[in-house]
Amino acid sequence: MTIEKRGAGLASEVKERMGVDDAAKHLGLAASTLNKMRGEGRGPRYIRLGGRVFYRRQDLDSYIERSVVETADSRVAAA
Repeated sequence: MTIEKRGAGLASEVKERMGVDDAAKHLGLAASTLNKMRGEGRGPRYIRLGGRVFYRRQDLDSYIERSVVETADSRVAAA
């Protein structure tokens, strides 16, 4: 991979990173709830850089998908 391509990839990843407040909004949670979940080892994957915490949009969206609960009615509707 060339330096230019790698730099473009890193810039894209940085753009997709969110701080705790933005990540909590994306999930529809309070920042304190997200902090508590992280402290308990629950919730979406995160990145710790120099004492700061970041979330990637793809990890938040994946967490939302994994949180979907199927009900008897939703399974019937999908059939």
